[in-house]
Amino acid sequence: MVRAQVIPRLQELTQDQWGLITRRQMASRDIGSTSIERHSGPGGVFERVGMGIYRLVGAPVPDHLELRAAWLQLAPEIAAWDRTPAQGVVSHRSAASLYGLGHLPADVHEFTVPRRKGSRRPDVRIHVRELGGNELAQVGGLPVTIPSRIVSDLLWEHEDPEAAGFIVADALRFGYDARVRFAEQLAQHAHRFGLRKGDGQGMMDWLLDLAGHGDAETV
Repeated sequence: MVRAQVIPRLQELTQDQWGLITRRQMASRDIGSTSIERHSGPGGVFERVGMGIYRLVGAPVPDHLELRAAWLQLAPEIAAWDRTPAQGVVSHRSAASLYGLGHLPADVHEFTVPRRKGSRRPDVRIHVRELGGNELAQVGGLPVTIPSRIVSDLLWEHEDPEAAGFIVADALRFGYDARVRFAEQLAQHAHRFGLRKGDGQGMMDWLLDLAGHGDAETV
């Protein structure tokens, strides 16, 4: 398949996938392996950015490129706009990084799914938990857990409470989530940290205090 035939077939899909496309998506548009190899070499139409993931040459390089590629790999046959939370939601440290909250490194790409799902990538971690519709948001075109759910998930994973406190403080300061939702999510953790059972407000205040931000109302 010649270059003039390949580009139109890719542009329609890649414009809503940050310039990215999967090998399976190309195959569904009758772009075979031979054409993929020919057009992904030097001077080609696209470049390989991960296993089975390519970027259209000339398209702007998106932020969090590796995270986006890893998310596309979770369901490589499904277009980004047709996906549901069942195909994977950005969560935990990856979600905090996508929002720009706190300071935890996100060198592993973390996603939450409702049913067990594997990944061949050593830098991908899959969490199996249910997510409510009110716990989801869109950030940069990616499905992501809201900050209050991020903090709750991190505490279940035994992350440093002080680091969680910085995420709470940043989220409140930037208006990404509400105090009442933090209190609701954190209520289930209060007893584990020596607070009165179900005291979500007290748990939130304690995390903020650890991060040096005092009472929640001052953030």
